[in-house]
Amino acid sequence: MASRSRSISKRPSVSISFGPDAVSTGLAQRRNEELLMVTSKKRALPEVAEPSADRDATGPRSLARLLGLFDVLSLMPNGMTLAELNVTLESPKSSLLNLLRPLVAEGYLIHSAGVYRLGPSIFRLAASVMSAWNFPKMIRPFMDELVERTGESALLGVLNQEAEVLTYVEIVDSPHPVRYQIRVGTTRPIYASTAGRLLLAYVDKPWRDQYVNTVAFKVKTAIPVTRSSLIRELDKIRAEGVSSSIDGYSVGLAAVAAPVFDGEGRCIASVNIAGPSDRFRHDLESLKATVKDVAARASGLVGRVESRAKA
Repeated sequence: MASRSRSISKRPSVSISFGPDAVSTGLAQRRNEELLMVTSKKRALPEVAEPSADRDATGPRSLARLLGLFDVLSLMPNGMTLAELNVTLESPKSSLLNLLRPLVAEGYLIHSAGVYRLGPSIFRLAASVMSAWNFPKMIRPFMDELVERTGESALLGVLNQEAEVLTYVEIVDSPHPVRYQIRVGTTRPIYASTAGRLLLAYVDKPWRDQYVNTVAFKVKTAIPVTRSSLIRELDKIRAEGVSSSIDGYSVGLAAVAAPVFDGEGRCIASVNIAGPSDRFRHDLESLKATVKDVAARASGLVGRVESRAKA
């Protein structure tokens, strides 16, 4: 495959763009579903024996409860009441109040109308953590390798569940004079793109089922996507560990995507290549193997970094 890159001529670059850019339920029902999802996630945490109230405010249990508090509130954009936090975290209200009051005072939480929400301070902290980790920078060498081995543009995509789109957060352009070229920050409907369908295949099943059952196929693709065809494609992706498409999103465009997993086995991003269909047709199986290999090694690096961070 490397020979494909070396044979590229030095003609002026001509980038080509393919395709277009980018039931309601009752509030009470939606909130019940959100609370059920948060409670289910909490039950997956290991059980810890409840210490005395005197030690609870400053001991390890308090730190675990603090992190759990941020975790569940991150899943509830409309916030939660003290009673809901009490039930979800299985924590005494008195212990929770000891945590909540200073967090509100320092801006980590907002307390309004009896509801607690994440505040500006926690978002600043999260942004600092993410900038220090710099996930796209970590994956960039693997994307460079993909471009070198395949000669095609490499893209790193992440799932935005709230907006129901795939977002490309890092891109390395192909050296070919005719190539697939888009800007960082470009979004695509999840169902419409090769990388979007890959991420959908590996997302939590309750969210995936809800998306498949309610999505409106507003953006038309060269090969029409239906609910039944989407379900079959997701099953195929999970079976093969890779997503591919030729002339699916737009005539003349092909792509191959593979998942990047974190240390706990969760799919956190997609790595894919894209380019003109004619260059993919005869090498598709080889390209799929290459993308899977690179994505697997990227996943290993992410897992090692996370392990060192927890040590």
